[in-house]
Amino acid sequence: MRCPFCGAEDTKVVDSRLASEGHAVRRRRECLSCAERFTTFENAELALPPIVKSDGRREVFDEHKLRGGMLRALEKRPVAVERFEESITQLLHRLRASGEREISSQVLGEWVMEALRGLDEVAYVRFASVYRSFQDVNAFREEIERLQNSPPPEAAKQQISLLPDAQGKRKNPAA
Repeated sequence: MRCPFCGAEDTKVVDSRLASEGHAVRRRRECLSCAERFTTFENAELALPPIVKSDGRREVFDEHKLRGGMLRALEKRPVAVERFEESITQLLHRLRASGEREISSQVLGEWVMEALRGLDEVAYVRFASVYRSFQDVNAFREEIERLQNSPPPEAAKQQISLLPDAQGKRKNPAA
């Protein structure tokens, strides 16, 4: 790893820890030339499915676009960086675990809105206003009413299911 301060190629690892819920390795490094320390992150590079846009075009999944859109929605909102990074990690895991060859931008947009709703409701409405192309104040009002009338994602996960699952058992979140 090249030193970002002096450009020397010789660095040593001082400390390694798991990061992002075990999906990455955080390393503290020290340059052997200038003695400056810096942090690197190591992630497994796994192929993500391409995104099918609403006009039929296919794009390579771009994590920077995902981060940028979510960060714009979260701008000036009181959300910890750790919670934001955790939601990005969960979205990437969901994409990989979907098993789909392609994911529509509509599905990805809904997943992002779900993640933002769990982080901050104002950010959720901001993202929804762009994603769903709100045309007037009434569209905002309707989305806010929908938000107020449906339980938050974490509350839905804690509720006991009224319908049995495939094995005939009821889901109990306390178990």
